[in-house]
Amino acid sequence: MNPPERRDFIYRYLHEYQTVSISTLVSLLSVSHMTVRRDIRVLEEEGKIINITGGIQLNDALRQELPWNEKALIHHRHKRAIGKYAASLVEDGQVVYLDAGTTTFEIAQVLAERFHLTIVTNDFSISHYLMNKPQLNLFHTGGQVDKRNYSCVGNSAAMLLRTLNIDIAFISTSSWDLEHGISTPYEEKVLVKQALLEIARRKILISDSSKYGKYGMFRVCPLSSLNDIVCDGQLPMLVQQQLQELNLKLHIVNI
Repeated sequence: MNPPERRDFIYRYLHEYQTVSISTLVSLLSVSHMTVRRDIRVLEEEGKIINITGGIQLNDALRQELPWNEKALIHHRHKRAIGKYAASLVEDGQVVYLDAGTTTFEIAQVLAERFHLTIVTNDFSISHYLMNKPQLNLFHTGGQVDKRNYSCVGNSAAMLLRTLNIDIAFISTSSWDLEHGISTPYEEKVLVKQALLEIARRKILISDSSKYGKYGMFRVCPLSSLNDIVCDGQLPMLVQQQLQELNLKLHIVNI
């Protein structure tokens, strides 16, 4: 691997395993300690990671997301279970919004076999998957194209959403916690998510537990703005208790 490929590997590895030791990276990459430390220094200067005793971990202040196709491979078993459960919350005849994301794609795969639904999405992967399902009504928001995440963002997408009545909106995120609420490193995503908060009758955050405790620069909303949160059972028990004290319903999906 060349240096950018090594650094990309380290960053993806941390998204899946949270922390890693220097010696493990040396073994995985088949390079010297000095080479690994050079790569770590670059990632640290970019604000993506922080040093801990004997290794590194992701910076809780999320500055960049992984591309869609790489995120899809991480915690896939959890995302599939969350997606299946979330789809069970949808009733026939509803207008359903699926936010851009790999967990919402799992919802789409389940809803693809349903009837009498209207699906609205800003995600190209979801719309492409549902394109050949004639029993579903399908709308795409359009707007500024986020090539990294295969989706549309920005004011144009938000304006389209404000012309609709959404029964149930599944909202994705790369970072959330009790202190910062839902957040993102990308300003263009905020407008879309905030439009959903205005117009959707039921607003549901779907996220695997690995995204909890991270935060991006741009705040979308406090968690109290939601009706439901669907997450896996690896969410810390104290956090589960604190969330249940809010005026929302927490759904824990045991894997």
